[in-house]
Amino acid sequence: MKFIIVSGLSGAGKSVALATIEDLGYFAIDNLPVALLRGLADQILAGADANRYERTAVGIDARNDASALDQLPAILEELRARGILTIVVFLQADDDELLKRFHETRRKHPLTSDQRALADAVKLERTLLEPLMESADLVIDTTGTNQHQLRDILVQRLEPDSRGRLSMLVQSFGFKHGVPTDVDFVFDVRCLPNPHWEPRLRALTGRDREVVEFLEADDSVHAMLGDIEAFLERWVPAFENSNRTYLTIAIGCTGGQHRSVYVAERVAEHFRGKRDNVILRHREMAPGMGRV
Repeated sequence: MKFIIVSGLSGAGKSVALATIEDLGYFAIDNLPVALLRGLADQILAGADANRYERTAVGIDARNDASALDQLPAILEELRARGILTIVVFLQADDDELLKRFHETRRKHPLTSDQRALADAVKLERTLLEPLMESADLVIDTTGTNQHQLRDILVQRLEPDSRGRLSMLVQSFGFKHGVPTDVDFVFDVRCLPNPHWEPRLRALTGRDREVVEFLEADDSVHAMLGDIEAFLERWVPAFENSNRTYLTIAIGCTGGQHRSVYVAERVAEHFRGKRDNVILRHREMAPGMGRV
């Protein structure tokens, strides 16, 4: 049996995530009280139609009271001890983005009241759910992500897991757009030669042949790649041996178009030759940009 717990901040995309997971073939239940989680597992395991609910996704959020949320980590450990594969997916976004989404959609935040303004409700919810975020298997920051991109990320991260192997995401990004918060390792490649200052290369990306040739002509690029790959070769197995299901590596340059894209492409290529479930994403690039 496989349980996916979908949680996170209101406005961060939980409904989209739960619907996406349901489309992947899971039986989905939204806003389940934490106190009913054990009973749900018991019912499914003991039921005659257990196969129908073999893959179940449950939405749990701050509509539960604080004491119930405090019990959730212990309940999850109990489920895992019973042999139930349990994965917690947590969605977040920065406060400004959440406030913007609520103002645009005119939705009511579940923690607002006559005595609590929207901004205060967002901060309170973040505090209430912080322990759950810290123990989550997969954290996704949707600040710069639309609904279609979120669906793609979830499908890419959750589907390979069915083979029981660690899913590695290699992601390029631009520091000027903010450092991603949902990552395990961040590598800064801004010390490498910058194609941006070459007029003929400025409009291209790290996937274009001219940029690739420019970067590969410099010894520091090969040295940086070798060091990153050697570091990951040593430490990724340690994460895998500690039963980690997801690992995210972020590689950043200034704008997220040239150096980080090139390095992310090479790192992903390196590990795809050695393991399954390696996913590549370029945060600042539109789909289809650049072509090696």
